[in-house]
Amino acid sequence: MAWQKSDLAPGLYLVSTPIGSARDITLRALDVLASADVLAAEDTRTLRRLMEIHGVPLGQRPLIPYHDHNGPAARPRLLGMLAEGKSVAYASEAGTPLIADPGYVLAREAVAAGYDVTAVPGASAVLAALAVAGLPTDRFLFAGFAPSAKAARRRFLIDLADQPATLVFYESPKRVGALLTEMVACFGPDRRAVVCRELTKKFEEVVRGPLSELAEKFCDGPARGEIVVLVDRPGQAEVAPEDIDAALRDALVTMSVRDAADAVSKALGQPRREVYQAALQLAKDG
Repeated sequence: MAWQKSDLAPGLYLVSTPIGSARDITLRALDVLASADVLAAEDTRTLRRLMEIHGVPLGQRPLIPYHDHNGPAARPRLLGMLAEGKSVAYASEAGTPLIADPGYVLAREAVAAGYDVTAVPGASAVLAALAVAGLPTDRFLFAGFAPSAKAARRRFLIDLADQPATLVFYESPKRVGALLTEMVACFGPDRRAVVCRELTKKFEEVVRGPLSELAEKFCDGPARGEIVVLVDRPGQAEVAPEDIDAALRDALVTMSVRDAADAVSKALGQPRREVYQAALQLAKDG
């Protein structure tokens, strides 16, 4: 079917596009692509092909490339079109705009200039990987791409080693083996991890295991396709109850029960709720 143009309010629309299967486009995204006065894309060829698949005519509307290399030159033109009261749809090459994507500066400057900025949600490699990884999702940290230089990459990973969250990285298939090897050194060989490759595509692969096993599997040569690496949060160290009680007794000399529980749980890496209950019992016992 051919999508028909409908009324669209002026402003910048950030359109999520499929990360693999073209069928993952949303109906709203197709409406916006069919209706916007101006289209901008990280890769114009990819967007043209997507629109052709779904019967969205480009017509005489401008389709403007916008990427890392031409951003400073292209942004004034797009902002000028917003100033004229036009609707501008920006589409990333794949996934949600602004997630490891050059659209961030465009959106920031549009917001600063007072134009409406609207998200058109859809596919995201971060969320797709979290959904299939089998790691905790109550708290996660998207770390983007690690630096390619070895020393900078190691500093980058060391800063993340103790984060109490599932870590999510994008990585080049050429560098995933080196990244996993560095993670073994910085996070430890037994930390649970997952490598997701070619999500939503024909040859999708999800490999789970300790970092040491994954590093060995991917060290032989470059992988193929788009890669997402996820790493579990660090495990909690074993601490004897008597050590917790001793630390709490020392803290309760100068702190309230609440403050003592906060301090000891952070210092020993233990769940605050359990430490707080122990502190209440010690205070009750005098």
